Amino acid sequence: MLNGFIFDLDGTVYLGERLIPGAGRVIRRLREKGRKVVFVSNKPLFTRQEYAAKLTRLGIPTSPQEIINSTLVMTRYLREAAPRARVFVIGESPFLREMVEAGFHLTEDPEEVDYVIAAFDRTFDYQKLLIAFKAVIRGAHFIATNPDRTCPFPEGELPDCAAIIAAIEAVTQRQVEVVVGKPSPITARVVLDLVGLRPEECVLVGDRLETDVRMGLDAGMTTALVMTGVTTDEILKTSSIKPHYVFRSIADVEGLVD
Repeated sequence: MLNGFIFDLDGTVYLGERLIPGAGRVIRRLREKGRKVVFVSNKPLFTRQEYAAKLTRLGIPTSPQEIINSTLVMTRYLREAAPRARVFVIGESPFLREMVEAGFHLTEDPEEVDYVIAAFDRTFDYQKLLIAFKAVIRGAHFIATNPDRTCPFPEGELPDCAAIIAAIEAVTQRQVEVVVGKPSPITARVVLDLVGLRPEECVLVGDRLETDVRMGLDAGMTTALVMTGVTTDEILKTSSIKPHYVFRSIADVEGLVD
């Protein structure tokens, strides 16, 4: 029996400020049936509280404890790897705020930086690239939140964290060491810890083969791809990553409920 339902957000549950039809009904039914429901996003543009507030505003009452974003995964990773690290974060204000709240010292001095962290950042500029370049060349670790090339928005896809990673790799000739977001097993462990279930009891529902579906398959979960995000029929046909289920949208997930 599938007791845990793990949902990606952008392109799966909503697009921008619009719920994908059927999302509210499906999640309500899952909860009524006693299934564990959590939401996972690689995007660090919002805090867990903000993600929960958005879902609640859109008609899906949600607590921050039901949200896993890449910031949460990153802070847990660094607390284990380097709890006193001085970090330079290429990211937007919610991500920086959560890093500070988690106890990390943020610095823009390349001589002080222990870790350069790349994230989705619509304010990325030459100065940020320069600081990252100097820090990495000096010997700082280079890690990132997520590997996504693009992120879906109502007006179309926007360049995501992969663009930041590529820029730093190009100038430093250093490869990113760790990417904590989906499909990383680092995120999978955080998800399974939160739901408190074995992988075979869980289904991961998402719109991306290379992140959502791949992580679920690698972790031993059931996987379901929805066609409301970035994956096209042609991508699905030619990809070596094969989900257990392919649904038109989240509305069809209702068929997995006993």
